[in-house]
Amino acid sequence: MRTAALSVCVPAYNAARTLAVTMESILAQDEDFELLVLDNASADRTGAVAAGFQDERVRIERNDRVLPIGDNWNRVVSASRGELVKVVCADDILFPGALKAQLGLMRDREIAVASSKFDVIDESGLIEDSGLGLPGLLGLHPVRTLMRTIVRCGPAEFGPTAAAVFRRADFDRVGGFRGDLVFPMDVDLFARVCEFGMFYGASDVLAAWRNSSFNLCSRSSTASKLIELARFHHRLAREYPDLIGAADVAAADMRLLRQGSARLRIRAEASILRRPELLR
Repeated sequence: MRTAALSVCVPAYNAARTLAVTMESILAQDEDFELLVLDNASADRTGAVAAGFQDERVRIERNDRVLPIGDNWNRVVSASRGELVKVVCADDILFPGALKAQLGLMRDREIAVASSKFDVIDESGLIEDSGLGLPGLLGLHPVRTLMRTIVRCGPAEFGPTAAAVFRRADFDRVGGFRGDLVFPMDVDLFARVCEFGMFYGASDVLAAWRNSSFNLCSRSSTASKLIELARFHHRLAREYPDLIGAADVAAADMRLLRQGSARLRIRAEASILRRPELLR
């Protein structure tokens, strides 16, 4: 049984069109790690794409049935063998040197989560935007700063799961991902595990999130996302009243109201001008 300090976990569902690029970006890293791909009973060639990589670092598992996303992510982390864990969605990528940089940071046992800035790429892999994420979170921060910033700025501004690394022991201590709220699920985990250590935000761009027409984010309505985000920061405030104040919650509520109003204006303009492309 192969063991490594780091497990890079890729939960994959009907991901055949992007999985190879994702795996290539991970396997190009120089550090010692295992790459665990969990095929969530995909109906396409996801399993075949993963099996096409003849590399001792790769391990592939498959669910007998399709699991909800939270259960699937928990299963892939639970099946991992590393002390450290990075979860990379099957359409995102890592940039060269990502693992080396974060493994170096995580040698400091006081750090519970390390993350980095990120790029946005389109369906073909071209960069749409660069150097995003971690507003007010560069450097070393305690859990109070992390939680207040996440609530005030929103999980989407934090960055993708692929940009972060955390400790498996802390993941187990908090009970893993909470899949009832899908969109803030990863950032919710990072906030909770930082009860046990510090957060470190790196200015380097180490990962990219793919803006596509086929990922879960693009296939979900704005209303459903805003409702989940509101439930997220209100729940976090109830659970950590000593860390998140009423002013933080009010700022988050106002942010979501502005986002909802802006989306309604765009929808109205698209309808009046008969320009559906404005809704993309």
